[in-house]
Formats: sequence, structure tokens, C-alpha cells
Amino acid sequence: MSPEIVLEQPIANVTPQTGFDRDSFNTYVMNTYGRFPIAIAKGEGCRLQDTEGKEYLDFVAGIATCTLGHAHPKLIEVVSKQIQKLHHVSNLYYIPEQGELAKWIVEHSCADKVFFCNSGAEANEAAIKLVRKYAHRVLDFLEQPVILTAKASFHGRTLATLTATGQPKYQKDFDPLVPGFAYVPYNDIEAVENAIADLDEGNRRVAAIMLEPLQGEGGVRPGNIDYFRRLRQICDQNNVLLVFDEVQVGVGRTGKLWGYENLGVEPDIFTSAKGLAGGIPIGAMMCKQKCDVFEPGSHASTFGGNPFACASGLAVLQTIESDNILENVIARGEQLRAALSAIVVQFPELFVEVRGWGLINGMEIRESAPFTSADIVNAALAEGLLIAPAGPKVLRFVPPLIVTEAEVNEAVAKLKIAMSKVLHH
Repeated sequence: MSPEIVLEQPIANVTPQTGFDRDSFNTYVMNTYGRFPIAIAKGEGCRLQDTEGKEYLDFVAGIATCTLGHAHPKLIEVVSKQIQKLHHVSNLYYIPEQGELAKWIVEHSCADKVFFCNSGAEANEAAIKLVRKYAHRVLDFLEQPVILTAKASFHGRTLATLTATGQPKYQKDFDPLVPGFAYVPYNDIEAVENAIADLDEGNRRVAAIMLEPLQGEGGVRPGNIDYFRRLRQICDQNNVLLVFDEVQVGVGRTGKLWGYENLGVEPDIFTSAKGLAGGIPIGAMMCKQKCDVFEPGSHASTFGGNPFACASGLAVLQTIESDNILENVIARGEQLRAALSAIVVQFPELFVEVRGWGLINGMEIRESAPFTSADIVNAALAEGLLIAPAGPKVLRFVPPLIVTEAEVNEAVAKLKIAMSKVLHH
């Protein structure tokens, strides 16, 4: 959620169903989120219910995380069995479930090796460390490796991933930032070429380019195919690693299993997290054999790759495959974009365009429009529809991948009512 969004719609402090007390919550939990004014109690499929019994159609999915929706029978079955058998032992020992998940990922991607952790930021941290070790060990003349990232990108909240994030608003008050990063405009190949030439001096040199195949927090902006294909050529010519942050776009979200498949190029390293285990915390960093330079002691995670998370991840991936969920993602994505585009055509003075892949889509509001994304999000909330902002002027739609045709129609209908109320407020 964007930090500048202020949410003030009141809810009752105490509700009879669960005894939820918002004042107590705020007393003990640090104030690090601009929370929407509801407390979620339970969910099923693409629907959630709050502590007051109101139902919502969920087009946020835990921010592109609940791949199979809520309370999916297969995930319930697998996690129930696993928690009764073994949930954690640490990586001091071999973990069969970890090996099974890694095997599935390698067999269904361009990767040769997998490292497991707990979140997207951790996965990107692992990628950054792998790049640096590769630069020192393989490019042994490179004393100060630089990673190029894109402006308007988002890579996480740890210090290194925050520095990699090309948005100053997220970096404010957290300096000194981590050295070794430089920024270029997204989808601008000339800027990349110039940056590589400018940094190729002394002990500094570009060791990797780290990008999202589609920028999520940056406004749901897809990568340009020609740009990424040229980027792959430049990386090969300059012995530079190509790293893709697929934390938000991986695991079927775009209608392909992995985001890079939309671009016709393969990365040397890519990361995954959000949707990988359908809401169970997990992260993964995948790489090709040539840059697999980690060794015992290079990197580690106590919880990473534990039996519970890995069993969950395998269940999600196998269900995507067995239930032909990617076909649904493609069909529902086309349906949603067509419906949202019709709204843009109807109100060209208010909206710019609709863009996205599969079931990650953004609807851009004109700067001149008399409302923000937060205004629409709050109005939709009142109508029983959950959507998310991607900055102050972009609406983001990332429902569970199992969303139905009828649910997409229902969401659009609720959105139209919400927009009408905002316009006539």
C-alpha cells in the first residue's frame, strides 16, 4: 500500500462476532501501515468476510498472493497433513519437501538451482548477494560491482532492496543507503547502454541489471518485448547478469507460469515469493548454473524452505498445472481488461488506459481527474469490492487466479457504482 494514502472511514471498535477491538490493536501494533478500515475474519474462494459479517469480493488477493483464493480444498488438505507430520527442522538437515519443490521449479523453468527463503525482499537480497559474489569470484577484476535497476521499481523493504528500489519516497529517512546501485528509466534501452558505458571505468562496472518484467508498485507497467530482447543481447555482450524480480508477476499471475515467458527472454537469476505458496510465507531465488557461486556459509535462512512452506508451494504449483488455471487467467484477464477499457472509452477525460498481463492489471487515472486511486478504492470497499492502489493515480486489480467469469462481471458492476458515487460526491 502506498504510504501517502490516508484512510479515515470509521468502523465499529468492537464487534460481537470476534470481539475485535481496533483501539487495542493500535495500542500494541506498530503504526507502519495505512490500513483500510475493516478487519477480515474469514474467506472462501474469491470472497472475504469482515468481523461485522459484511462480504467482499476480493480483487486484491493478499496483494497478488492468494493464488488459489481462500480456503482452497487442496491447500487445506496439504497443509493439514503436513502440520501433523513435520513443519520445521532447519537446513542443518536434508528436507525432502524442499527438494521436491526445487525439482518442480527447475523442471518448469529456465533455472538450474533454487535457494529458499521467506519473502520477496529476502529473495531479492539473495539475488543481490549472488550477483556480488559472482562479480568478485568470476569477474575477479571487478572490485566495485554495480547493479542497474529501474526508476519507479519496487524490490523490497530491507536496506539493500530498498536501495535497489528506484523510488526516493521509499528511501527517505533511511540513508545511508547501500552502495552499488544505479538507476535508469524503465523500457529505455539507450539509458541502459549509456549507464554501462559511463560506469565502465576504474574499479566500478555494471555486474547485473535487475528489473521487474512488469512493474507492479510502479503503476502496473509491462515490459516492452523489444526492450527486453535487446537487454538480453547487451548483457551477453558485456558479461552482465540479467536478474528478474518476479515476486509479484510469477507463479501464473500473468497467464504464463513465469513473467519472463511474456518477454521471450530468459534471465540468469529470477526471484519469486508472493503467490508461490498461495499465502503461506515463502520466497525463492532461482539461477542458472553459470552463476551458481554460493557455497556453504555464503547465504542461509533458518526458516527458508521448511517442510510446511515447501509442501504448500508444491500443492499450489501442482494445482495450477492439474486444474489448467493458466487458461482461466488468460480468459479472465482478457475479460477484465475489455470491461475496464470500455470504462476508459466512456470517460476519456478521467482515465488514461488499462494495461497489464493476465490477472495483474492497472487502470490509470488522469492527473487532472478530481479524485485519486484511494478515493475509488474506498468507494469500492463500501460496495463490497476490494481493489488496491498502485500509486495515487493507478487502480490495481489482482484477484485470485481461480476467479470466475461471473465474479469478474460482478466486480466491474461494483466498480462502476463506486466510480459513480465518487464522481457525484
